[in-house]
Parts: sequence; C-alpha cells; structure tokens
Amino acid sequence: MKTSPENRVSLEFPSCSANESFARTVAACFAARLDPTLEELNDIRTAVSEAVTNSIVHAYPDRLGPIILRMCILEENTLEIRVWDRGVGIPDVEKAREPLFTTGGEERSGMGFTIMESFMDSLQVISRPGRGTLVVMRRKVARRQRP
Repeated sequence: MKTSPENRVSLEFPSCSANESFARTVAACFAARLDPTLEELNDIRTAVSEAVTNSIVHAYPDRLGPIILRMCILEENTLEIRVWDRGVGIPDVEKAREPLFTTGGEERSGMGFTIMESFMDSLQVISRPGRGTLVVMRRKVARRQRP
C-alpha cells in the first residue's frame, strides 16, 4: 500500500559532528506535531542521533560529505525518518547490524543500528559500497486522549 505523506521536510547538511545535535533537534521539532510523549520524543532524537553519527563517522571517514535528512508524517500518526549519505557505503549490511560490530575503532561501541532498531518500530538499511547508505526508520506515535 502506497501512502502519501501528510507533511514532509527535507534538509541537507555537511557531515561535521556539530550537525548531529542540529539534526536531532530538527527531528524533535518536526515530530512534535504528532504530540508525542517525552519518552517517544527522546527515542526519536536518539535514533536520529545514531543514524547521523553513523554517517559522520563511517560514511566519510577522511572528508566531509553531504547528509540528507528527510522526514514525513504518514497515515496513522506514523513518523518516517530517512538519513541518507553518499559516502563509502557498507559492504555487508547484515554484519554491520550485529551488536558490537564496528569499523570505527576502539572508541565506537558498535551499537548504533541496535539502538535505532530498539527505539523505532522499523529499521531498514540499504547500502551500496562506494555509493552511500540509506537508513529508513518508522515510529508510530500513540494518539493521546485529551480531556
């Protein structure tokens, strides 16, 4: 079933580390329209932080490059977030999704995809070596009853 977004936003920024907090804040502001709980909002912020950090650290290990953040509101109060880079890509996505696997050295935990998956309802990772990586996350935000 093809769904049309109710609302959407697209943003492109360079892969410098200062932009991780910017992306997280933008995602929280966009998601606020769905009236999430603080816990839901924190989960969304954390997932976006992990996805953007992966692009900063792994996609462009020796240079700055573009990161595209696209968000939309789908049917049934569902937020879709896409983080796309044009970096080095991931040779083995299944291996990269294993907990504790990292190519970022000792200071990296290797838990980025695991964290994204635990905070969102769905996570899809599409990557082509030399062409970049697309991370698609969805989270349905519970509708709250108003008094």
